[in-house]
Amino acid sequence: MVVGDFAIDLDTVVIGAGPGGYVAAIHAAELGQKVTVIEKEFVGGVCLNVGCIPSKALINAGHRLQAATDASTFGIKMAGAPTIDWAQTQDWKQHKVVERLTGGVGMLFKKHKIDLIMGDAFLKDSHSLRVIQKDSAQTYTFKNLIIATGSRPIEIPGFKFSGRVVDSTGGLSLPEVPKELVVIGGGYIGSELAGAYTNLGTHVTILEGMPSILPNFDKDMVSLVLNNFKKKGTDVITSAMAKEAVQTDKDVTVKYEVDGKVESIKADYVMVTVGRRPNTDDMGLEQAGIKVGDRGLIDVDNQSRTNVANIYAIGDIVAGLALAHKASYEGKVAAEAISGKKAAVDYKAMPAVCFADPELATTGLTLKEAKDKGYDAKSSKFPFAANGRAISLDETDGFVKLISDKKDGTLIGAQVAGAGASDLISELTVAVEGGLNIQDLALTIHPHPTLGEAIMDAADVAEGFPTNI
Repeated sequence: MVVGDFAIDLDTVVIGAGPGGYVAAIHAAELGQKVTVIEKEFVGGVCLNVGCIPSKALINAGHRLQAATDASTFGIKMAGAPTIDWAQTQDWKQHKVVERLTGGVGMLFKKHKIDLIMGDAFLKDSHSLRVIQKDSAQTYTFKNLIIATGSRPIEIPGFKFSGRVVDSTGGLSLPEVPKELVVIGGGYIGSELAGAYTNLGTHVTILEGMPSILPNFDKDMVSLVLNNFKKKGTDVITSAMAKEAVQTDKDVTVKYEVDGKVESIKADYVMVTVGRRPNTDDMGLEQAGIKVGDRGLIDVDNQSRTNVANIYAIGDIVAGLALAHKASYEGKVAAEAISGKKAAVDYKAMPAVCFADPELATTGLTLKEAKDKGYDAKSSKFPFAANGRAISLDETDGFVKLISDKKDGTLIGAQVAGAGASDLISELTVAVEGGLNIQDLALTIHPHPTLGEAIMDAADVAEGFPTNI
């Protein structure tokens, strides 16, 4: 114990400065609370530093290179094939994208007079914690605590993260664009980064243990991604169990089993993206009396409050999809609950996006989910192949699909596959949350020519008046 470690009294403390933690901290400060954030690694968390943001930067770089390669479609001629300066790409990703956003969060902390303490937080009881730094330690007491510690990549047997075996973080900062890359896991992260590196010129092989990649999306959406992978030469091997990685200083050989037979692939790197584990271990939750359920997730009520009245938990460490925007939403609710407001986690639609090629987005219920919940539901689809804007972009793969209640036409879910899906899903989320029906969408004037018109046209299909097909 450090001599002279007298406890310092704090008001509201947030552990973790990711999209859940920093939003919770800022909103709590906006509501008049005196806030302190404790972060062990970097402001902005995984999302801004080594997750959502840098991955989208590399995905965009891949799209730009692919667009330049395919420019002849539009009559654009170049003297030679476009190339990529990987060092410059990585520099842009880090200094013009990541650091701009994380610096912005730091400025917001200063604006709202939020104190930042860098170090590892360990709970001592329900009102105190200890922060361990490199050469010191300090005890703090708190009135209210929001835990927003996020998650980390799962490491599987035979694939220790080292050298040429990397997790998604390492996959974003490879020293070169590999000629051959193996991606283990065809979920959101694996499919996104496989697509990015494919567009950057890498031959990618995806090994997925399930019968299909992207199991959380409808088959008609996944088929578009699979077709795109096939067209670009990406190999997708499903029902494949990764067994072992054997690496040298020049390459790595991945052994896997499919249909009872062991196969192997040699690559420059192997990236493991089989899921993430909540960061709830080894931080003293039991000492504070906090109840932890299955898979290390913390049990919370509809205000993000744990079984300990003054302690809240949000984001990847509680039940639900591990999404940055879900964490931010829960962070705002927790901040308001601490301020005595009647806020609660209560949503009909939680949008989710996979930035694959093409983009996939969903909100509310799928048709199967709606029927499982007892709705007499129907699906209405409009293809981008009949949308003027999509045709002019040469991006005709995809569609808008609306899930509605046959009884009164209420929109209860929607899916979008194709160009702009990540942006279009917001309008549909508002529609589901607002209880709008198919006629509301059909009678809402959408500007022409836009991708958004496909929403109106899908509503026309649902109404029985498919004007544009």
